[in-house]
Amino acid sequence: MSKRFKRGLVVGKFSPLHRGHELVIQRAFNECDEVVLISYSKPELPGCEPEKREQWLAALFPHAKRLVVTDERLQVWAKTKDDPKEIPANDAEEIIHRHFCGFLCQHILELSVDAVFTSENYGDGFAEELTRYFRLNEPDHPQVCHVMVDHRRVQIPISGTVLRGEIQKNRQWLSAVVYSSFVKRVCFLGGESSGKTVLAGELAKHFDTFHVAEYGRELWERKNGGLIFEDMVYIAETQIANEDQIVLRANKFLFCDTSPLTTLFYSQHLFGKVEAALEQLAKRTYELVILCAPDFPFVQDGTRQDESFRTLQHEWYLHQLKTRKISYLLVTGSIANRVSQIRSLLKVETPN
Repeated sequence: MSKRFKRGLVVGKFSPLHRGHELVIQRAFNECDEVVLISYSKPELPGCEPEKREQWLAALFPHAKRLVVTDERLQVWAKTKDDPKEIPANDAEEIIHRHFCGFLCQHILELSVDAVFTSENYGDGFAEELTRYFRLNEPDHPQVCHVMVDHRRVQIPISGTVLRGEIQKNRQWLSAVVYSSFVKRVCFLGGESSGKTVLAGELAKHFDTFHVAEYGRELWERKNGGLIFEDMVYIAETQIANEDQIVLRANKFLFCDTSPLTTLFYSQHLFGKVEAALEQLAKRTYELVILCAPDFPFVQDGTRQDESFRTLQHEWYLHQLKTRKISYLLVTGSIANRVSQIRSLLKVETPN
């Protein structure tokens, strides 16, 4: 059964992409054979950078034709001296935005649409101006129709402005993949028997969220200590994959017991070499890095080396963090003291 329209368009800042946007886009999918999504914003809004919007749209609407626009991309796409080189400011006149969207459709995406879907009063005027724009090249182009969706915000009573002000309070209006972009990932580094695992678990309980276990240790135990060089990249990739899965269930913070940087250390120590892929994975960044000092009694659990090895690891981390220009918090003292230090910092950083 054919749908009402051949191709529908939804345009938005999607900063962030929320349930209201999803409602409009899903309506477009219900009524169109093909859906086009265009996103741009000037200025860009905190936490909603182009790369994140691309990830959100790709994850939630993989079958849509998607275009996230930046000034840099426009300059690459420009074919003539008259093509736009900059995105219109968010507060620019409506006619400028309408012509810009027409340009993106016809000259960048090389298509036209027969419907636009919005929740806004400007939708009718947008559709009329797109019709005029398309008819400059296609005199017989049909009238672009405007489809209004949830105009009074009855189904989804939220806005991007409200969300940006209080993401945590309004997280129910965000899909898990979008909300996860606002979860702060806290990474624990340190030598063996420096409290990383206990800290990650205790803080996850305190903040009612989750922690990510050290996969390298899990694999080491499963293979009875028989790790091989080829395991190193696999360990780092699995650690990252576990983070990316668990973060979808996290609340405000995700506490990560080690990172690919740890795997890089073991690759160098055990095998004297590192795969190029692991070097790249070890560049992974976190919102906060915690380095655990080796200043309380070493506990031998049967899987660890000795206390001198713990000191060696600590010095290696200090050198790496300095060389890579990574800011970190050094926690010292008992586990209780370390938990208190981190809790205090996180509460100061996140008043919500």
